[in-house]
Amino acid sequence: MTSSFGRFFLPGPTEVRREVLEAMLGPMIGHRTVEMEAVMERIQPGLQQVFRTGRPVYVAPASGTGMMEMGIRSVARRRVLSLVNGAFSERFARIAELCGVELVRLDVGWGEPHTPEQLGDAMAGGDFDTVTICHSETSTGVLNPLEALARVAHEYGAMVCVDTVSSMAGARVETDGWELDFVATGSQKSFALPPGLAFGVAQPAVLERAAANDRRGLYFDVLEFERNLEKSQTPNTPAVSLMYAAAVQMEAIVREGVENRWARHDAMAERTYAWVAEMRDQGYGVDILAPEGYRSPTVTCVTVPEGVRATDVCAAVHARGFVIAPGYGKAKDAMIRIGHMGDHTVQELDALLDILSDVFAEVLAPHG
Repeated sequence: MTSSFGRFFLPGPTEVRREVLEAMLGPMIGHRTVEMEAVMERIQPGLQQVFRTGRPVYVAPASGTGMMEMGIRSVARRRVLSLVNGAFSERFARIAELCGVELVRLDVGWGEPHTPEQLGDAMAGGDFDTVTICHSETSTGVLNPLEALARVAHEYGAMVCVDTVSSMAGARVETDGWELDFVATGSQKSFALPPGLAFGVAQPAVLERAAANDRRGLYFDVLEFERNLEKSQTPNTPAVSLMYAAAVQMEAIVREGVENRWARHDAMAERTYAWVAEMRDQGYGVDILAPEGYRSPTVTCVTVPEGVRATDVCAAVHARGFVIAPGYGKAKDAMIRIGHMGDHTVQELDALLDILSDVFAEVLAPHG
């Protein structure tokens, strides 16, 4: 593990600046104190800017999966349609199933997006009160057309629960503008924070629906999060050290500007696409899994030729001091995943791509 910043390109957890890590050295404080309330009040403005919302943003000591479960327990009444196109949208469906509601899946292949037309056809054939959507599918690099999908779901009277774990703070998400009912994310990807915090937003209609649900649970009870945030508190013991880090990072994100942050992620994604095209022009049998127009600006999945193991490519990159990921789950050896997210820059990404070019020359034989 190298100590220099700019070499760790996993699609989460992503690299964390030293200033943010050092913030965690702050003293332990009671979580019902004015000092802890002041930390929450430092975090909230930046979170609201990133989420593009006027609603309070919940902060929980959990992964993004915890907030996804909060969404299901708060919103789902009886019948859920889950849009599944990869490992993490699959997780959302699994959460709904285990929470005891009737689940219907709308499956498309790994590497494919869901279209508004597909969703409309599915909604017309069923009576759904909730739709789950994974915005940026980290296992495939696909970016679903969230705004359009949410609009279709609303046309049929359903609420949407959205997983933005690898998109929030790196891709445009307009929580209020797109009328997203419940939005969940985690700290360890485009926020460039250590793992361990989950963030979420619920619209007022969600609170009304949750109040009528006596199975909404205890730890992730959205009404308790709402009530406690009115006092700048959390319902359960917060991860104090992580919240110190979040306070420093949220202020840095505000200084950069949310739209500037989106633009930087777009630039890194475009540079990655251009590099893949360069490799193809040189005869290497690689490609981008996600189709044009549906690519996440935070993670790119690059397929490797048959007979080449992605894990071997990743190991060769690691031997040169950089870190990327192989494919996820069943696609482990079929692709490499480059996480160009968080506080990385195009210049740092260029250094990685130079290393990858050298590795390709050794590990992949050009395919004419």
